Amino acid sequence: MILLTSNRRMREADALEQTIREENTTASLPVLTIGNVRRMVEKAYRERCAARLLEIALDLESYLGAGRIFIP
Repeated sequence: MILLTSNRRMREADALEQTIREENTTASLPVLTIGNVRRMVEKAYRERCAARLLEIALDLESYLGAGRIFIP
């Protein structure tokens, strides 16, 4: 399962970013983060996000251990 999330800030010890830093291994799937969720109303931005998601999904093994990947 791949986690798709909006951009978040690391504010607390149990923040997602902290968990990625502590728990990520070379075999871990990446956490995909939409850089600017407010722009999802823009068709061109959605298309760029979708294209990047597809690119990652088709070559997922290359992204193992990457931690977090920002899209688009």
